[in-house]
Amino acid sequence: MKLSRLTSFAAAGAFALALAACGGGGNKDADVPTLRRGISAKVDTLDPHKSSAQWENIIIGDMFIGLTTDGPDARPRPGMATSWETSENGLVWTFHLGDYTWSDGNPVVADDFVYGLRRIQAPEIASQYASLLYLIKNAAAINAGELAPEELGARAIDDKTLEVTLEYPAPYLPGLLSHYTTYPVPSHAIEQYGDAWIQPDNIVVNGPYKLVYWRTGDQLVADKNPTGFGADDVCFDRVVYFELEDLTAVENKIQAGDLDINNSFDGARTPELEAKLPGWPRTTPALITTYWTFNTTVAPFDDMRVRKALAMALDREFIVKNVLTPGYVPAYSMVPPGIDNYDAPRPHVEWEDLPRAERLAEAKRLLESAGYGPGKPLEFEFIHRSTDDNPKVAPVAQANWAEIAPWVKPTIVKQDTKVLYSRLRQSDFTVADAAWVADFDDPINFLYLLKSDTGQQNYGKYNNAEYDTLLARSNAELDLKKRAETFAEAEKLMLEEYPITPMWFQVTKNLVDPTLTGWEENAKDQHRSRFLCRDGMKTAE
Repeated sequence: MKLSRLTSFAAAGAFALALAACGGGGNKDADVPTLRRGISAKVDTLDPHKSSAQWENIIIGDMFIGLTTDGPDARPRPGMATSWETSENGLVWTFHLGDYTWSDGNPVVADDFVYGLRRIQAPEIASQYASLLYLIKNAAAINAGELAPEELGARAIDDKTLEVTLEYPAPYLPGLLSHYTTYPVPSHAIEQYGDAWIQPDNIVVNGPYKLVYWRTGDQLVADKNPTGFGADDVCFDRVVYFELEDLTAVENKIQAGDLDINNSFDGARTPELEAKLPGWPRTTPALITTYWTFNTTVAPFDDMRVRKALAMALDREFIVKNVLTPGYVPAYSMVPPGIDNYDAPRPHVEWEDLPRAERLAEAKRLLESAGYGPGKPLEFEFIHRSTDDNPKVAPVAQANWAEIAPWVKPTIVKQDTKVLYSRLRQSDFTVADAAWVADFDDPINFLYLLKSDTGQQNYGKYNNAEYDTLLARSNAELDLKKRAETFAEAEKLMLEEYPITPMWFQVTKNLVDPTLTGWEENAKDQHRSRFLCRDGMKTAE
């Protein structure tokens, strides 16, 4: 167990104070106004270049600020950059930085962004998210070790002016720049402490909160960073983040008065929770797709017939109606409805309206044509996340697949969510569940996951040159209508090959104390602590 000593307080007395706040006494301590947040899984890293987890982003986004930042509605607004302009061809963006400092007093300068953008592409960092920034000139080649870091399309004109050159126009760039992969990082701290730079003793931040305590598998504590961006407006001087996977424990903490927010709840129990915790359950349509992925590099899932058969047998309608949160919608495509820049007829799998009996018959025929039957049963393992509704869905899926024929024999295995995603990134699975939350509001953020050069987040290693070409064409297309049509062509091609099977489009699910103010529902499910306040406290702006 990792237990880091506190550095922002005075030794032992401060240590006891932090533990008291962590134990639920924070809001009862008038001297330390404390916000207590539950997150749905264990934290693996707080390094913006090594994380890919939504629950880690809750903490990272409280401590770091990019060129832009998410407002309460999750739309981009100025962050470290107070203004910017774009060249006529949309390829060169110039950002003008405000006067901001790191928590150790050093100024935030353009070189901090250049350093960060180069670092995330460094092969030795092995960032899961590096491909998200391949739109920056030469990023992909640098990540592949083919060019020097200095060739990246990012340069400091002076301390307060950053120039970023793109491979292709990206009108969604301001939204992307609020994502943690683009945050500046403190080169002086990283060079001094290496991977340990994110530990409480060493971390240097530019946001309104700074990590002061981290007990792995239990909780993290961040205190107000007086010089950080937005610090003057925060209501809570301390935020405690509890790593809570057990939803029963979440409810118990709320009823005991020891939790203000949790980022998930049992959706099937929404009416019960509304009665038990009036005003707490919050949902809204989200840019979130749950999809299950096949490892296309290993038998039997290197055979499209097997992938299609298993996709057809899953009874999404039953699952959505009987197991999941009200408001979820069965998914027969990857890109969720409501996303911007997709004004084109949307592709779906061709059997979407087929009665279930016919789907099962076709699934059986496909598996038999692939050589499976009584003498050669289809045996495989499906791994699923340990959090949220996923453990309840897995037995339904197992039963759905067994309905195809007696010789279809799936095994379901629950995995700690952090472990499951680690296995996905290593392609150490046959079939697995996963979900994607939009980083920015554009179809490319979902479709790029299946590009052959995406890297670790192309979990099943789908590889189709035509698909890659279509996405490259969309990047070069300035006409938004034609761009959307190209997206639709690419998505249709991918859906016909079944590297994944979309399962459902989600609504956000949060439990929020009704006395909190400043909470705004949004499709990205992004809620920064600096905007939150409580009735009777000063108003956060």
